[in-house]
Amino acid sequence: MTDEEPVPFAHVAGPHDARTVVIGEAWGEAEERYRVPFAGASGREFARMLCDAGYDATGTLRAASEEESDTMFLAKREEWLHSQSIMLTNVFALRPINNNLGYLCGKKEECGSSYTLPKIRNENPTFLLPRYMSHLRRLASELCYRPRNLILALGGTALWSLSGSSAIGRVRGAVGQVARCAPIAEGEMQWLPQWKMLPTYHPAAIFRAWQWRPIVLADLIKALRERETPLITRPARTIIINPTIEEVEIWTRETLSDDARYAALAPDIETMNGQIRCIGFARSASEAIVIPFIADKSGSSYWSDARDEYHAWACVRDLLASPLPKIFQNGMFDMQYLIRMGMHVVNARHDTMLLHHVMYPEMQKSLGFLGSIYTNETAWKLMRLHKGEEELKRDE
Repeated sequence: MTDEEPVPFAHVAGPHDARTVVIGEAWGEAEERYRVPFAGASGREFARMLCDAGYDATGTLRAASEEESDTMFLAKREEWLHSQSIMLTNVFALRPINNNLGYLCGKKEECGSSYTLPKIRNENPTFLLPRYMSHLRRLASELCYRPRNLILALGGTALWSLSGSSAIGRVRGAVGQVARCAPIAEGEMQWLPQWKMLPTYHPAAIFRAWQWRPIVLADLIKALRERETPLITRPARTIIINPTIEEVEIWTRETLSDDARYAALAPDIETMNGQIRCIGFARSASEAIVIPFIADKSGSSYWSDARDEYHAWACVRDLLASPLPKIFQNGMFDMQYLIRMGMHVVNARHDTMLLHHVMYPEMQKSLGFLGSIYTNETAWKLMRLHKGEEELKRDE
């Protein structure tokens, strides 16, 4: 491990102007020997996962990953990376002692009064020491060399370098934007371009938790689509929130009218302090309404008039009692609350949690996880207004 000033592009693999940039954490033993990213066992496993995810139409990378010689593997991989416009780099172009990132960190008081970076890890010591900020400046220079279509952040450290958070398990699989400054000097910052970013687990973590491999494969498949354009495409949806009672009644009548022709209805409740806080209904992939009942953390009613609240519950009752097939996510959780409120759910046809679990029993099955796999939404579970008050479903 050395404190020398890192040189941009001195230790990358692939073309400098690549449309896709893959960021890892730091060197391991093999990376230190060859001074390029992903040179050891985790690099070979990452290559195999790229092949399994559909990146290797010619079989070139698969053949490279099976080479006995590291030098031959790296040479053939370099050729493949150029053909695919993919560049590999790391946050730190060095090997921490014992491969432990903690040796690059210290306490907040060791970092100086002008220190602005958030903590890089949850374990003590938690803050990156200022003498290693040069690696962030080097990374920023590499990223800003050319516009990028996609930045693939592998692991919590790479995510931290782009967003300020290392909570990889909470946002992996969700396409977002780079939202982070890079330190130029102590107290001086520059904004990185808000390019498209997709975080997932580091391939080295796969060796410690093999059950994550299909999750990373799913994320790499999404990345294969996303790397074609720098634009982030979100589904177009019309969602009525904070409705008037007239809007609730009109939406209900339209949904249940004989001319509506909706194929199904997807209800979902949110709870707070043991009560239903709101109920959402989706009648198509693009149309939904949220019917609130509790206004805020004080527990007061959203509806200022008791008659409006009664009519809102009547609309909920009519929607649940309609013959339209109902699609839930962990519906047993929702229905216990609905039954307690005297609601009768007719034609509860599907449960997305159970359907996914039947197909992929080895994977997680929470709504947030399913959203990261099957949709192109943001990590919406991080958008809760009153964290700690909502009773989140245990979709497991």
